[in-house]
Amino acid sequence: MNLSALLAARVAADKPVRVGLIGAGKFGSMFLAQVPSIGGLEVATICDLDPERAKTACRNVGWDAARIARTRYTDSGRAACSDERLDVVIEATGDPAAGIAHALTAIEAKKPIVMVNVEADALAGALLASKARAANVIYSMAYGDQPALISEMIDWARAAGFTVAAAGKGTKYLPAYHTVTPDRVWEHYGLTAAEAKAAGMNSQMFNSFLDGTKSAIEMAAVANACSLDVPDDGLGFPPCGAEDLAHVLRPRQIGGVLASEGMVEVVSSLKRDGAPVERDLRWGVYVVLKANNDYAAACFKQYGLPTDATGRYAAMYKPFHLIGLELSISVLSVVLRGEPTGSCRGWRGDPVAVAKRALKAGETLDGEGGYTVYAKLIPAERSLQLGALPIGLASHVKLTRDVAAGAFVTQADVALDDAAQAVRIRREMEQAARQTSSGSDDAYPAGSANSARKPPIGAVPKVSAPL
Repeated sequence: MNLSALLAARVAADKPVRVGLIGAGKFGSMFLAQVPSIGGLEVATICDLDPERAKTACRNVGWDAARIARTRYTDSGRAACSDERLDVVIEATGDPAAGIAHALTAIEAKKPIVMVNVEADALAGALLASKARAANVIYSMAYGDQPALISEMIDWARAAGFTVAAAGKGTKYLPAYHTVTPDRVWEHYGLTAAEAKAAGMNSQMFNSFLDGTKSAIEMAAVANACSLDVPDDGLGFPPCGAEDLAHVLRPRQIGGVLASEGMVEVVSSLKRDGAPVERDLRWGVYVVLKANNDYAAACFKQYGLPTDATGRYAAMYKPFHLIGLELSISVLSVVLRGEPTGSCRGWRGDPVAVAKRALKAGETLDGEGGYTVYAKLIPAERSLQLGALPIGLASHVKLTRDVAAGAFVTQADVALDDAAQAVRIRREMEQAARQTSSGSDDAYPAGSANSARKPPIGAVPKVSAPL
C-alpha cells in the first residue's frame, strides 16, 4: 500500500523506473495509456513485430510527440530483455513460444520480467519460474489480468488465517461454446463481423475466451501459482452469481460442486438454458474462504458476509478487473519492493488440447481459439499419463493420425519440432516433473493453508537442482 510513496522517492531522486514493453497490442496499449499519468514511470523501449504500429498505438492512447520521440522502438524482444538501461521487462505478446524465449533471455540477463503472457506461463511456468529463482530474478504475473488478482485474494485469505475452499473467475459459458469457431464467434458477442473488423477485434483471440480455452489457461496459472487443485476432467463452469459463491463452491459432500476443498473453478454468467444469472460475476474474480473456528464463522454473519448454510464458508470478490490499466502495480512492485504480484510455484494443472470436431491425419492444428481444438484444464499428473498435447504447442503443428471429436490430442498424434525451443523447454519441465513425482510425498509449496494435501508433481521445493 505504499507503492506511490516509494515511486515519489524515486522521482525526488531523479531516478525513474524504466520499463521495456514487448508487445503493443490491447493489453500493452492499455498500460501505455496510463504511463503519462504516473510520474516517475518511463517506458524507455517498446518492442513490436511492427515498430511503426507500436508508434501508432502510442498516439492512439494519447502520447504526445515528445514522449514518442524519446522512446526507443525495435522489433527485437530479446534485445529489450538484455537492455541494461531497463529496470524491468513486460512480456505481452501472447505467443507462448515468444514468451518462453523472452523469459529465458531476461533471466539470463538478470532482468526482472512481468509475464502478461499467461500462455507461456501455463505451458512452462514451473520451469521458467524455477530458473528465475535460481538466478535471483523476479518472474511475476501481471496485475490487472485475472490470475494475478485471484492470486492476491488467495494470499490475503491465507495470510488472514482462512482456508481457501475455491478461487477463480467468472465468464460467459455454455457447453456448446467449446466447439464454436472464429466464423461464429461474433454472434455470441452481439456483433456483426463488419463491426468487429472496424473495431480491430481479432476473431480467434476473442473465440479463445468463448470456447473455454482462456479460462483453462488462466486457471492453470492460478493453480500453479497458489498450490490449488484442478478438476480431474476439466472446469465445470457452474452457473453462479456473487451471492451464491459460498453455497455452490464448496465440497460435494456438503452440497457444493467441488470434489474437495482447495480448487480452482470458473463460474458462468449464464444458466444452462441460456438465461442470465442474477448478479453474475462475468468480469470479476473471487475467493471462497472457510472459517476455521466458530468465532470466525460468527463474525462472517455479524459483518454481513453471505455464507453457505453451515455458516463456515463465505466469499469475497471483485466484480471487475481493468486489464492493462492496472499493470503498473506489477511493474512498481517488482522494481520498488522486489516482489512479484504472483508467481508459479509448481505444476498442478495443464491446459491441454481437445478436438473440436473429428480431425484427420495431415490437418494442421491452429491453436488457441481456432477451428480445430480448445483447451481443457486437467491435473498435470493426468496430462503426463495421457501424453496430452498442451494447448501452447497446438498451433501450426500437423496431425499424424486421426483424432475423434471430443478426444484429447496427444503428443503422439502430432509431428512436433524437437528442435524448437518451446518444445525442448516443455519436455525439460515434464522430465523434471516425472523425476519429482517418483520421490516422497512430503514436499508441498510453502505457505499453503491446505498443506495436508498431496503435493503437485514438479513442486518447486522438491527439485534438488534448478530446473
